[in-house]
Amino acid sequence: MFKTVMKNVALRLGFDVQRFIPAASYAAQMKALLSWHGVDLILDVGANVGQYGTELRDRVGYTGRIVSFEPMRIAYEKLCRLAARDRCWEIAPRSAIGAQRGTVTINVAGNSASSSVLPMLESHMSAAPESRFVGIEVVPLTPLDAIAAGYFSPDTVGFLKIDTQGYESEVLDGAMQTLSRVIGVQLELSVVPLYAGQKLMPELVDRMKSLGFELWAMAPAFIEPRTARMLQLDATFFRRKALATRT
Repeated sequence: MFKTVMKNVALRLGFDVQRFIPAASYAAQMKALLSWHGVDLILDVGANVGQYGTELRDRVGYTGRIVSFEPMRIAYEKLCRLAARDRCWEIAPRSAIGAQRGTVTINVAGNSASSSVLPMLESHMSAAPESRFVGIEVVPLTPLDAIAAGYFSPDTVGFLKIDTQGYESEVLDGAMQTLSRVIGVQLELSVVPLYAGQKLMPELVDRMKSLGFELWAMAPAFIEPRTARMLQLDATFFRRKALATRT
């Protein structure tokens, strides 16, 4: 009775209080998944100012190594300051991650987190006006395979997170060797087109299947505020052999 009353009070105040268990909390689910698979290294591609790393520490309870990758100068500087307080959180040299070496122009969003190599579509700007592009920045471009190997040891159990605002397919193109060394991958997937030329959820799910990964978890990432339609979600995949190996 007391729990029901407290939950109703929280709802009236605009909060939804849930138990910290996998069935009710995505953070709890990720905590259980990372622990069950023995993950001890997370490659955080598209770190922005450290939101994902902070969530791993504060909500998920992950205590292993994090290596973050971020190309934009101001976001990179903020990320470095944040990670400096955490001895298990390393920041890779500043670069965008893609399919080849070179340089690339990033469209800088007003909210920073929505910045992308790809042009933004009206569907995104309508749902989040603060995300409109306000400038550009030319940054180095590097395949993940050219950087990531140095962060692995023979017994590392790696996990790759990619959140690059429509550029996920290109990141995968340059990460074939890295993908062979990780047990799991988290991708931000778009349900509707938000950036010009991006691959959508069905195609990327099929691609992950072709690479030997199965879908284990999903959570909302970007909701259209007026209609409540889900525009993007976070999808977590693990290797097919992982279940047989761990049971």
